[in-house]
Amino acid sequence: MADRKAVVLVARRTFDDAIARLREHFEVRVNDDDAVWPQDELIRRLQGVQGVYITGSEQIDATLLDACPDLRAVCSMAVGYNNVDLPACTARGVLVSNAPDVLTETTADFGFALMMATARRISESEHFLRRGEWHKWSYDMFAGSDVHGSTLGILGMGRIGQAIARRGHLGFGMRVIYHNRSRLAPALEAPLAAQWVEKDALLQQADHLVIVVPYSPASHHAIGARELGLMKPSATLTNIARGGVVDDAALAQALATRRIAAAGLDVFEGEPQVHPGLLTVPNVVLTPHIASASIPTRLAMSHLAVDNLIAALSGGRPPTALNPELLNRGAEPA
Repeated sequence: MADRKAVVLVARRTFDDAIARLREHFEVRVNDDDAVWPQDELIRRLQGVQGVYITGSEQIDATLLDACPDLRAVCSMAVGYNNVDLPACTARGVLVSNAPDVLTETTADFGFALMMATARRISESEHFLRRGEWHKWSYDMFAGSDVHGSTLGILGMGRIGQAIARRGHLGFGMRVIYHNRSRLAPALEAPLAAQWVEKDALLQQADHLVIVVPYSPASHHAIGARELGLMKPSATLTNIARGGVVDDAALAQALATRRIAAAGLDVFEGEPQVHPGLLTVPNVVLTPHIASASIPTRLAMSHLAVDNLIAALSGGRPPTALNPELLNRGAEPA
């Protein structure tokens, strides 16, 4: 590879300075149209390509890998990687990386904002105003629930969950309870005044449930009709995790029947499609998967993907490799 630059494909449009950095090292092909290519088109574009910069839109599976034998690195600017078959990549010596950490605080900001908008019925009241229906004040007009002093329940207490807990405890005096596969160390719990509880207890006690658990087959529909049935009728649910963690059909039914008070959703099953039942109920705040969408954060995510690509294709160590065992056993990307 010393006499010929490696070829990388940028599968979705991104920041110009990120592209410029890649061009210092590689021959770069860019999806200037920002189309979401179907699998056969992505395979065609990856012929003769050693590295690919992806988002959450591209499916990297065994079929694609077998059809693209030159591919040595798959580097995503997203933190979630359920669109990448990691075992299949590892088996074929393809390094995979994601972009964690750099979006923690921004995503926590958004998650807390979405929870507050849900609790205080902001979207519902805005639509009411825009329709010209505001003619007088009334004592119960869009009366929602308090955030301060209430019980914040967090499902998934990783970096983002902890950042949300910190905002709730320190900023709003909330009681913080959480459920995780494993309990946090006491040194992490103490500053958050966070209490580990069983999942059912979390659902029963939370005034505001925020879901931040990673998606996996084990977490598929972790919140379904049974779990929604355990929640308080006055409770809210906020999902900034991944589509599929919540059973959207069950949630739509729970909202329609007021089994729970309201929901705030940034992620959906089968996105960008949204379950039609969620589009017809008033007590839900819907956003198009934008929890990390601040310019500084998206720029940092993009540059981290670039860092990973440069390292992976230059014999270095990608800073956030998901299968570093390839490097540990001496597998060196071409």
